[in-house]
Amino acid sequence: MDLKRLKWEIGIVLTVTFGLSGMKSILRLIDALLKPEALNEQQVTLYSPQSASLWLDYGLQLCSATALISWGLLALYLLAGDGIKLPAFRRPDIWHGMALAAIIGVPGLAFYFGALQLGLTKEVIPSDFPSLWGIPVVLIWSFANAFGEEVVVVGWFMTRLKSFGLPAWAILALSAVLRGSYHLYQGISGGIGNIIMGVVYGYYFQRFAKVWPLVIGHFLIDAIAFVGYTFIGPF
Repeated sequence: MDLKRLKWEIGIVLTVTFGLSGMKSILRLIDALLKPEALNEQQVTLYSPQSASLWLDYGLQLCSATALISWGLLALYLLAGDGIKLPAFRRPDIWHGMALAAIIGVPGLAFYFGALQLGLTKEVIPSDFPSLWGIPVVLIWSFANAFGEEVVVVGWFMTRLKSFGLPAWAILALSAVLRGSYHLYQGISGGIGNIIMGVVYGYYFQRFAKVWPLVIGHFLIDAIAFVGYTFIGPF
């Protein structure tokens, strides 16, 4: 395998996808820290309407989510070019995904509220769609986030790093730090919490070489948070 080509591949893919998102997120955190208001007095909304027209908004949201899904498909395509295929979906992946969602979701919610009280994070508003018609949108985004992140940051990135002969702990650390970096726009705890999630999910991938349970678990965490917020508002 041409390691020089792999270095270029990693550099280009990360620049196009989550590496550049991480740099932008770091700059947004610095900007937030420079403001006179404390982090917990600031808000960040994850998803908002992009048009006053319902159907135009659906179209715009779908385009944005499709771009994220395409990042994952690009990663799978590049791996397949070297004869590497991640395991296909199997029914037990659902149960593994649900377990992963519970392991991360419940402690993660407690971690968020603790960080909010300590001033380490912004108040995160999952979405501000004006009515229930926003639910299909946030479900699409939940899948797009889950598929794009887990395939690129775990499946593709960790597989490529393994080609360089790095120790397992270093590969796990690099993947987790990458995941944490592009969540820093939410605040310091957003980065820390997602690094922890990256360690858990990355270790699972190293142990079982499966990415679909990670996608399912991630989807469930986001979907429950977004849909729950729509129905009951702030927790």
